[in-house]
Amino acid sequence: MKLVTISLFGNQLSGQLPEEIGNITTLKNLVLETNQLSGHLPKKLGDIVGINRILLSSNNFTGEVPQTFYKLTNLTTFRISDNQFTGKIPGFIKNWTNLTRLEIQASGLEGPIPSDIFALEKLSTLRISDLNGENGPFPPLGNLKRLNILILRSCNINGTLPTYFGSMERLKSLDLSFNKLSGEIPNNFINPSAVFFLYLTGNLLTGPLPSWMLGKVKSIDLSYNNFTLENSWGCQLNRTINLFGSSSIRNNSNGVPKCLKTLVCDQPDRHAFNINCGGESFRMNGSNDGNYDADQSAEGSSNFYHHGTNNWALSTTGDFMDNDDDGDSLIAGIPKSSLSGSELYMTARKSPLSLTYYGFCLINGNYTVNLHFAEIEFPNDKSQDSLGRRVFDVYIQGKLKLKDYDIVKEAGGARQAVTRTFNESVTSNSLEIRFYWAGKGTQRIPDAGIYGPLVSAISVLNPDFVPLPSSTRGKNISVGAVAGIVVGALCIFFLAGALWWKVYLGRRNAIDKELRGLDLNTNSFTLRQIKAATNNFAAENKIGEGGFGPVYKGYLLDGTIIAVKQLSAKSKQGNREFINEIGMISGLRHPNLAKLYGCCIERNQLLLIYEYMENNCLSRALFEEEKVQLKLDWPTRQKICIGIARGLTYLHEESRLKIVHRDIKGTNVLLDKDLNPKISDFGLAKLDEEDDTHISTRIAGTRGYMAPEYALRGYLTDKADVYSFGVVALEIVSGKSNITYRAKQECFYLLDWALILQENGNLMELVDPKLESEFEEEEVLRMINIAFMCTHTSPILRPKMSSVVSMLESRTPVGEFISNSRSESSNDLNFKPVRDHHYSQTLSISKDTPFSESSTSATDLYPLINESEYWINRD
Repeated sequence: MKLVTISLFGNQLSGQLPEEIGNITTLKNLVLETNQLSGHLPKKLGDIVGINRILLSSNNFTGEVPQTFYKLTNLTTFRISDNQFTGKIPGFIKNWTNLTRLEIQASGLEGPIPSDIFALEKLSTLRISDLNGENGPFPPLGNLKRLNILILRSCNINGTLPTYFGSMERLKSLDLSFNKLSGEIPNNFINPSAVFFLYLTGNLLTGPLPSWMLGKVKSIDLSYNNFTLENSWGCQLNRTINLFGSSSIRNNSNGVPKCLKTLVCDQPDRHAFNINCGGESFRMNGSNDGNYDADQSAEGSSNFYHHGTNNWALSTTGDFMDNDDDGDSLIAGIPKSSLSGSELYMTARKSPLSLTYYGFCLINGNYTVNLHFAEIEFPNDKSQDSLGRRVFDVYIQGKLKLKDYDIVKEAGGARQAVTRTFNESVTSNSLEIRFYWAGKGTQRIPDAGIYGPLVSAISVLNPDFVPLPSSTRGKNISVGAVAGIVVGALCIFFLAGALWWKVYLGRRNAIDKELRGLDLNTNSFTLRQIKAATNNFAAENKIGEGGFGPVYKGYLLDGTIIAVKQLSAKSKQGNREFINEIGMISGLRHPNLAKLYGCCIERNQLLLIYEYMENNCLSRALFEEEKVQLKLDWPTRQKICIGIARGLTYLHEESRLKIVHRDIKGTNVLLDKDLNPKISDFGLAKLDEEDDTHISTRIAGTRGYMAPEYALRGYLTDKADVYSFGVVALEIVSGKSNITYRAKQECFYLLDWALILQENGNLMELVDPKLESEFEEEEVLRMINIAFMCTHTSPILRPKMSSVVSMLESRTPVGEFISNSRSESSNDLNFKPVRDHHYSQTLSISKDTPFSESSTSATDLYPLINESEYWINRD
């Protein structure tokens, strides 16, 4: 085809770019931005020597820029931002002498910027940011007289500022922020009558400010440097220069910025601050958060804002360069009817680059920081505008807390609220929260200039703070009097409540200490939200009771149905499992794991909030009386088995934390409305350290599902989960419960019965009669043989779960099964403890045993309620 333009901007195309495009030598424009394309760029693209524009930003391309691209000497525009390329910026770009626009922001490429870039004299826009790799000197750009926009942000550039910018008469925007530039700003640094925006944020610059800075430049940001400033200057000079944190003397003894001239406090006396970002002040009724301060200042590309006696301020940096709007609005808002939920999420503050909230006058101690988000600039529909992707980083006290944070992905959609909670320490009476755009995400959907960090509200609280009684506030009380009051009160308190403290609070504090030690990677709900969702834990919403406590069904404001685990005050084991469950599952994301929406740790309440599963659990589907059983055909049973295997593969081999579940069984496999399996209940899970061959641990689990080496010797590896999976797979095939089935007198265990059937050549008798021969015998035998492999008495001979998935999906053949049969093993002395183990697992659960039962199960969470789509459509 003799195509001139291929433009597929803003779709959902995935996969690799076909190399055949390189055959279209007539092509002038290739526009593939904002898709999901991946893989390496085809080398044959270098054969399109007449091409003018290649636009590939906001995809998932990897690998190096092909060497064949050196032939593309007719290029005028090359954009590859927001990708995952590797290697250095290629030196052959010097051949692209017709280039007028070059954008390499957050591309994955490494620096330093090649010195040969000086040859690109026709460039009018050069944007390079967020380079990986080593430090380098300032590139020689003196020949680029036509530059209009120059961004060299976060490129690891060191050394001093050059003087050649002063001769660039067309230069209007210069961003050199977040590098390692040092020394003073030259007097002839730029042409102040031409430059509109100048960003030098986050460098090591020193000395006084040159006089021309007080002149014609519209917006200058010098925050976070080491300048020598006049004592009379505030944090915002002439309404155009942001000086927040720009002096070597940053704060006074109360944590107040040195440049802030308003007297906020004589001494640190604040324990909280709440901000309705982008919105009006209001009170959160019924919440411990209290009053939220207004935050409505929207002026200035580089702006510092502080109001009245608030013990917080903000600093914002950057300009939305592509929206052709000289007056960027830094406030986003939607009508109240567009988002169900609190007023907190109707507005938000945004920033093109960096947004810092700074709290001061704070008493030192431990603080709970809640960050509230809702993506309100993207629609919640299936239009092209919904394909926008906002990605940014969050730092607290200078430490990276959220990397590549995507509100829509985290909240499950646009215009949905989500809260992230952090426990932070204040040691110098100040707290800094910074949101930073690192060049990732889309920049031109729904409109040009929709990108950068966005936050709806911030609440910061010291939970340990105890205020003085109201009768003493505002009065001058001597130190001795205060000490007397405190000592007297403490004596009375301890005498009156010693017993109560010992029995209850002592235990409670132990829990709190463990919880505060967690770096919770999950959403935080308020107790008020959960009470509203469950109608104040109404009896009619109670759907179960487990060893940990009751479970309630609830509805969030957006209609989401949830299951709420409420920790019982009576369960010591439940406390440990609650803490373990948050720590384990909060960082896990997989389609075959039950989704933890968040938790609530407030007052004396410890709550876990899960997605609600309409079709209960696998055990109910298979083993309940016939009138309430689910009619699971063979393809559905295969899907469930494969889904469980995929979930375990993720836990064992793919997640950042390698986890052994320890309690895989049918009651811990939930089924959603489409009968997709979700592994749940991580209360007994253990981390599997990669350097250890096994873990020696307290034995815990459920009889009938524990691997022999674990039940007998406490020898724990991921192969214990493989064993449990094998048992569950046999249950799926047979429709019989492993721990309740009794066959003939000689058979006391489902696995034993299956092995006997195999020895006798009658293996198909194991198949659930309810399937009525509506299955492929080859597929059933494959699953049974895989189950045999998984339940081998030797853990070494059990396959990995990734191999199990491959075999179940027929991508690899089922390996030769090394028999566990009774005839081969009955005289083996090493096998006798295993046989005894099989027998002991079938005894009454009242018998004393050396291991702990699982205290929770999906049966407790999800009793049978026939309201799912399956039951509505069931014949």
